[in-house]
Amino acid sequence: MDYIIPLNGWAAGERNYRWQAGIKFFQMFDNAEILDAAVEIEAKAVKSGHYIGVDLDIQGTVTVACDRCLEDLELPVEAHPAFSVKFGEEAASEEEDIREGSREILFLSASDSDLDLSQVIYDYVCLSLPMQRVHPEGECNPDTVKFLGQEPENEEAGETNSPFAALKGLFDEK
Repeated sequence: MDYIIPLNGWAAGERNYRWQAGIKFFQMFDNAEILDAAVEIEAKAVKSGHYIGVDLDIQGTVTVACDRCLEDLELPVEAHPAFSVKFGEEAASEEEDIREGSREILFLSASDSDLDLSQVIYDYVCLSLPMQRVHPEGECNPDTVKFLGQEPENEEAGETNSPFAALKGLFDEK
């Protein structure tokens, strides 16, 4: 599925687009972390003279592995980015040059006839995911959680399986 807004031959006005992104979308980006997805994307594009504004509404869920128990974890996704499209060379990397009010600026070459939003959608979905992806307390797989925080069993009482155990007492005076 293409996430493209055609720019050629478009008179001034508003256009609306609606797309869905599933697991195949994330596989295109070689993302192995996302196991499943059901994301809805709505785009409102407005053209007025040389100005093109694009407002995205990204909502849905993605399934990832829980960091604690490795079971499937469904997480909500929500983002509402707004862009202004400009043609020509990208400006200097100063903050005021890459933002226009509350809108980010997407730079396209003068020869581009389409605005492909695939990378933008992918980036905003990934950015909306939390850094730590775990089930709420008590919802992880109990068979896995019971192994968390346990010390390995010692072969003999008082001994550890540490590779540094052999160095214990190395500097003790005799």
